[in-house]
Amino acid sequence: MSASSSSSSFIQPANRMASFKSYFFADLNQHITALRKRGLKIIRLDIGSPDMPPADFIVDKLVEQSRRSDTHAYTPYGGTADFHQAVTEYYGKRFGVELTPQKETVLLIGSKEGLFALSQVLLNPGDITLVPDPGYPTYQAGAIIAGAEVYKMPLLPKNNFLPDLKAIPDEIARRAKVMWLNYPNNPTGAIAPLEYFQQAVEYAQKHEIVIAHDAPYVDVCFDGYRAPSILEVPGAKEVAVEFNSLSKTYNMAGWRVGMAVGNEKVIGYLHTYKSQADTAHFGPIITASITAISGDQSWTEQRNQVYQERRDTTVSMLRAAGFSVEPPPAAIYVWARLPERYTDSMNFCSRLLEDTGVSITPGPVYGGYGECYVRVSLCTPNPLIHEAMQRMQDWMKNS
Repeated sequence: MSASSSSSSFIQPANRMASFKSYFFADLNQHITALRKRGLKIIRLDIGSPDMPPADFIVDKLVEQSRRSDTHAYTPYGGTADFHQAVTEYYGKRFGVELTPQKETVLLIGSKEGLFALSQVLLNPGDITLVPDPGYPTYQAGAIIAGAEVYKMPLLPKNNFLPDLKAIPDEIARRAKVMWLNYPNNPTGAIAPLEYFQQAVEYAQKHEIVIAHDAPYVDVCFDGYRAPSILEVPGAKEVAVEFNSLSKTYNMAGWRVGMAVGNEKVIGYLHTYKSQADTAHFGPIITASITAISGDQSWTEQRNQVYQERRDTTVSMLRAAGFSVEPPPAAIYVWARLPERYTDSMNFCSRLLEDTGVSITPGPVYGGYGECYVRVSLCTPNPLIHEAMQRMQDWMKNS
């Protein structure tokens, strides 16, 4: 053993990190890079990264502001006053929800940052967090790093992929501090009616639980559907915060702009945490984000129509291949159950990628109840989706 390796043997991860592996999509990216070097033509229907750009007027504002000499300094922690006001006006117009700009809104470096931070500011070792399964992995990861315990709430087709709150044992509810909801849902594409949010708020009030509602897809809806905010429920701000993002609504994923809104105490905790962890955004990005939120919204309707066409192609061809699938009314994913002869989602997706170059996401990435499901992203042009589905159909017939 070399002196350098011997001298560094004492370097070990903190206990809270020891059980973690690389994020699924980080490893997938490396594998896909290797396959491409081997000459395989890859069609990616896995990650939910919008392939279309923001509207020109948003990009123009970024360029204009970036060329100014007075826009390159630090910006205020938690966002500028203008950003807080723009978010407040958006929630008022879109949902009829009243917010106090400085106290009930905070700017995030993408909503994922806020999802992780929430567990750090609310959970102590031994607390319980209620996490949907299948669900976005950050809900669970943030809790584990905070030292909390995770209780899985199954999302089942018979319940329209909504958690059955009555099935949560009383002893779990007594110890729970946070409950995660996410509608329109990733990965299932399911939606929650306002009546369900009413039930969730009443449940949280009864058991003194904070609801964290992850809502980045509320403005990516199809067939005339308009998703509600949980904050529309009277009294919701007593127990709930909502996370939103410009990533999906405005095709600005790489800009990393999100927000948390709702309960004043929780927003304050997030602001304090962030003041220790980051130094806010580049000013021109904030200004361009305000332009996106406050400007013409009609272009997003046209963009949603593109997603809807992709959804319809995907659903039709998956059904032709023997999958059980319903067209989602919102979000940018199709959640499909494998044909009965397949029982291992991870194996199915791995073989599909190796043999055909088509990359889709295995359901167990989002939890144990995702077994026998796959998630197909709609962030690829329709001709490539058609080609990918055709490759998969041919492969399934011959394998």
